[in-house]
Amino acid sequence: MLYMAKIYKDEDADLNYVKNKVIAILGYGSQGRAWALNLRDSGLNVIVGLERQGESWRRAEEDGFKPMFTKDAVSRADIIAFLVPDMVQRSLWLSSVKPYMKKGADMVFAHGFNIHFKLIEPPSDSDVYMVAPKSPGPIVRRSFESGYGVPALIAVHQNVSGYAKQKALAIAKGIGCTRAGVIETTFKEETETDLFGEQVILVGGVMELIKASFDFLVKNGYQPEVAYFEVLNELKLIVDLIYEGGLVHMLKSVSDTAKYGGITVGKYVIDEGVRKRMEKVLERVRSGEFAKEWLEEYERGMPTVHRELKALEESLLEQVGREMRKLIFKKT
Repeated sequence: MLYMAKIYKDEDADLNYVKNKVIAILGYGSQGRAWALNLRDSGLNVIVGLERQGESWRRAEEDGFKPMFTKDAVSRADIIAFLVPDMVQRSLWLSSVKPYMKKGADMVFAHGFNIHFKLIEPPSDSDVYMVAPKSPGPIVRRSFESGYGVPALIAVHQNVSGYAKQKALAIAKGIGCTRAGVIETTFKEETETDLFGEQVILVGGVMELIKASFDFLVKNGYQPEVAYFEVLNELKLIVDLIYEGGLVHMLKSVSDTAKYGGITVGKYVIDEGVRKRMEKVLERVRSGEFAKEWLEEYERGMPTVHRELKALEESLLEQVGREMRKLIFKKT
């Protein structure tokens, strides 16, 4: 029997659980801005807390907020939403949140990383829950303004009040996610699947497959421009088909030649050896080894990230891509 998770919709969520609460949005980047604007438009009491008076501060002011320093926002808040990058949440927690938060204030996260890996250990009297939109912040905002929403995951880590799940659903409704649908998960499941997906397919796997395919074709004498179209440009068209209707829809939409070649050769490329390495990737995520490595990389100033980005920017693939995109997106 196929197990289907319960999908929570607008009728399952009640804004009254957070209606009279002061909600502090920490951070005003991609998700922070979307959350702040959507929650405010939903009639909720939102304040914005930031560490410094920089570009985010100015943008919040332009959007009609009166931003304040993190510690001041936290001291007023009944609900504290951590929407700064994963790698700075612990230091922010120790310096500007923990010493100033109200007793029993809720802690809300958009990703389980810091709670799951125990980088932040919340007070025992706080409700701790997660609302994780499955979309970048600008799309969360754009969908809300259009009368729609993006799907989200919710999870509860601590349920002191007995109403943590209801409050998570209320926040999800406030940012528009229950319009699309919300699924309940755990901090562990969300964190581990998110990291695994980013590394194995969404960022790492797709990027390396593109690079390897392009380099291989060029080394075998094919024109770089032709190789670019085949291994990168057309990928968007295929992904769009999958996004619209799933894998079967995609297969029914491509030629019979592509269908047969993909079905037979894809399994040859993604073989048992790849699956074995996937097991190792997941184990590194589950054990916390990746989290430890990433935080050490960040503390060093991200030398690996900067080195690899520079190499990619200078690669033939990116040089060809810049020229091809001029043709593709040329205004007529």
